[in-house]
Amino acid sequence: MKNISLFFVLYCLLITEISAQDIKLQKVNSEIEFATLYLNGAEIVQKAKINLPEGRTQLIFENISSKIDASGIRITTGEDVDILSISSQINYLTKEEELPQIKRLKDSLLLVEANLTALEDELNAWTNQKDLLLKNNQIGGQNNGVSIVDLKSAADFYQIRIKEINNKISAIGREKIKYEGTQSRIQNELYERNAQAGYSRAVINILVSVDNPIAANIELKYPVTDAGWSPVYDIKAEDSDKPVELIYRGKVFNNTGIDWKNIKIKLSTANPTRSVTQPVLNPWYLNYAVAQNFYKGNYKMKINEGYTQNAIVSMDQIQKEYKTGGETNVMGGNIQNTGEIINEAAVPELSAEFEIDKTYTIPSDDKPYLVDIAKHSLPAQYEHYAVTKLDRDVFLLAKISGWEDLNLVDGPANVYYSGTYLGQSFITTRNVKDTLDLSLGRDGKVLVTRTKLKNLSSTQFIGTKRKETMTYELIVKNNRKSPINIVVIDQLPISQNEEIEVKMLDISGAEQNPNTGELKWKMTLQPGESKKIQLSFYIKYPKNQSIEIEQKKQMKVRYFQ
Repeated sequence: MKNISLFFVLYCLLITEISAQDIKLQKVNSEIEFATLYLNGAEIVQKAKINLPEGRTQLIFENISSKIDASGIRITTGEDVDILSISSQINYLTKEEELPQIKRLKDSLLLVEANLTALEDELNAWTNQKDLLLKNNQIGGQNNGVSIVDLKSAADFYQIRIKEINNKISAIGREKIKYEGTQSRIQNELYERNAQAGYSRAVINILVSVDNPIAANIELKYPVTDAGWSPVYDIKAEDSDKPVELIYRGKVFNNTGIDWKNIKIKLSTANPTRSVTQPVLNPWYLNYAVAQNFYKGNYKMKINEGYTQNAIVSMDQIQKEYKTGGETNVMGGNIQNTGEIINEAAVPELSAEFEIDKTYTIPSDDKPYLVDIAKHSLPAQYEHYAVTKLDRDVFLLAKISGWEDLNLVDGPANVYYSGTYLGQSFITTRNVKDTLDLSLGRDGKVLVTRTKLKNLSSTQFIGTKRKETMTYELIVKNNRKSPINIVVIDQLPISQNEEIEVKMLDISGAEQNPNTGELKWKMTLQPGESKKIQLSFYIKYPKNQSIEIEQKKQMKVRYFQ
């Protein structure tokens, strides 16, 4: 019985060995040729031409990013190749290796540290020489006098030599500061790249079978995390009678552990974790938009409150507000200590893809690299906008049409006008309808003044009531060489108490919003033309009460005792 069992075990081992010998192992030399970058994630494409022998062959793809999502591995072959299995695993034996850029940084750090050591040795030598001179500065003995000539010569020697030594010590100190700054920057760079953690590699094994030896073209696709792109725009307007140029770019980042060298890329707004199951439509419910806070410079803007959807804003200013504890909400995102802003961006419902003509090299350093997507010349209607009660200056707005088919994604935009950089805006497409309104900054060639007319303003007491009459004159002037369209905004106060009466006297034909008190004048001014607007109203209220007739803004001020 024991002999039978031993024979059976030996037979199984022999069969297993023969079966294993039937599978040929073949390593595949394949470089990354193409990458589709999503807003969060990427799909890598590697291609190879392989000579396959008859039977089964296990293809081994090495040097694959450890950030791979194994569930999304796909392989394309010819019809004569049968794919039997696909598997992947992490090869932790590469953990001790270092990325090339990490090695370069460490080599640079060693060089800087060697220079610092040499400077420190030189500094010690000069310091010791100075100490030696200072300790041996006695001339002659207690009983031996020294001539005036010798004393003067010795004093001059000490003065000159000590000065030389001090100059050397100061120069070495300045040189040390430079090297220490470089040392600190390299150490920070190493920390950002997480150099101490090292990196590992994945291996993909694909078992294939062919009936006859063939030369097969293999295409391997797999998704990876820690890579992607975000949109950024340049908006350039030369003059108020010319179209707006919109330059669409993507900031591409790669932190997969593998450098992408001279590859073709495609940018996509699709979801890389898309399912293979057919989509199902859910009911489409409509309701009013819920107001959301948008931090734009010094203002907290809300949807549907009459503001232009893009105000000039500095990203540094947003970060400063965040770091000092201010309330900040940029598209629902958070500003991290690295200066990054993590947002949920609105993207077109039907995914868009942008084929990039050029090839790019994107190192695995988690830094953004600009990729040109497209340039568009868009028709625009220019309009000036003034709220002189709040700001003395007049703002130029561009109402851009034709943007709907450009597949824009929410993102920051650098705004230029007449070749001058105005600042950074933010394109928000989720609440825009026919036109995309952009602020192009202040226009010093259009003036609006607001003056209180004292001779038409008065204070009267009528019985138990106090009557305040206020009259303002607004003068709008176009100093440009071309006609302009301008909107001037002012307001009437709104009473929230039945004892306070507000009466409109003259609004010079303005459009009035009775709910908000807003007054709007729209006009066209020829070159050099000016127009006057008169605004007059009175407020009547009990004279034993006080109300704020003139609105005031709050400003920080420092007082001294």
